[in-house]
Amino acid sequence: MSRRLLAWGARVTAAFVLVTTGAVVVYRFVDPPLTPLMVVRRAAVTKRWIPLDDMSPALVRAVIAAEDARFLVHHGIDVAAVRRAFAYNARHHGRYVHGAGTITMQCARNVFLWQGRSWARKGLETYFAMLIELVWGKRRILEVYLNVIEWGDGVYGAEAAAGRWFGVPAARLSLRQAALLAAVLPSPLRSNPAAPSAYLRARASVIERRAGRVDVRPLVGQKNAG
Repeated sequence: MSRRLLAWGARVTAAFVLVTTGAVVVYRFVDPPLTPLMVVRRAAVTKRWIPLDDMSPALVRAVIAAEDARFLVHHGIDVAAVRRAFAYNARHHGRYVHGAGTITMQCARNVFLWQGRSWARKGLETYFAMLIELVWGKRRILEVYLNVIEWGDGVYGAEAAAGRWFGVPAARLSLRQAALLAAVLPSPLRSNPAAPSAYLRARASVIERRAGRVDVRPLVGQKNAG
């Protein structure tokens, strides 16, 4: 019985690895047409996929500054951020919770997984994050992330967000507009970057300052890194 269970477990594990790796390899070259969140929302979806080089470098810098300042140096999991979050959460006994999700982890969750909090999903998120770091690389991860994240009710991706909130293509976003878009990412359904609250304006100003220190040349190339 134990041998049969072990054999069955090995087959299931092998099948899981094969299927998930295959999906990650496909999305390395094929743009994801939908995400689980788009399906769950069951609403009209506004999105248009554009290459990373067709986005304003200001948006790339602002999102990295706001969401994951160590994006270019970690390997999907920011161990230092995990340690800081663990220590903070332990000090506050769960009253206030800090996460340590990276852009890579958020991308993995948006493309492959469901929303919500559970150890099972967090484990799968970590697995997919390491896998897409290995197969996709930083540039593809950021391109997919900026094309699938939610930026309002039914608004997904940088191009749709730039048009919806500021009436411009993503390539023409100013640093201020990019910072406002980045500032709403923790709660895109409750914030309006085109009519920001005092808190959102202040957060965007902080993001603007941080974005000035982000070097995106390894991602977008010299001609688009300004």
